[in-house]
Amino acid sequence: MGRALRRGVLFTLLFAGFVAPASADPILFFLLGIARDMVLSHANAPRQASEALPMPDFGKVYPGTSVEPDVLRRLIDDSFLYLNDQQRREIFEQLNAALLNPKNAAVRGTMIEYFAERALAVRAAQLRLAKMPYSEKQRLAAEFRTEVATMPREDRDQLGEILRSGLLPVPSDLNQLLLAAFDGA
Repeated sequence: MGRALRRGVLFTLLFAGFVAPASADPILFFLLGIARDMVLSHANAPRQASEALPMPDFGKVYPGTSVEPDVLRRLIDDSFLYLNDQQRREIFEQLNAALLNPKNAAVRGTMIEYFAERALAVRAAQLRLAKMPYSEKQRLAAEFRTEVATMPREDRDQLGEILRSGLLPVPSDLNQLLLAAFDGA
């Protein structure tokens, strides 16, 4: 029972925390939340003298940081493999615009760090789910069907759109199982 509850919470978090790249405001809020978490973890991380990095080319980096846009683009491409090229490009463009916005000057580094942590967490979760045996994925889909049946109609409709568009950060075979379970609920 506890295991099923944990999985239900995982799916709830995944569904609630991920939006289509075309909707700018939720993504900006997501990015700002990522930035806040990054600042906290960065402030709490121990520093060592051996962590010295080479000086960046300041003409290519985001103002006030040592991160180049190409680094973020690679991170997006490597972490959000389940999205198509256009969707990944939209995420980069929105993140890039937010980072270049002078109003965000004080939180640029935090935004980048938070986003990087979230992107790597999504990638790690995808890799773990990809390694999961197919029988376990089928069991998850069966539990998912039960949970979907109890959801309000509006939430079900949103979830259906996310599953059909492939925006849920899960491997494609698990997405297909979840979609079949959703349609059968």
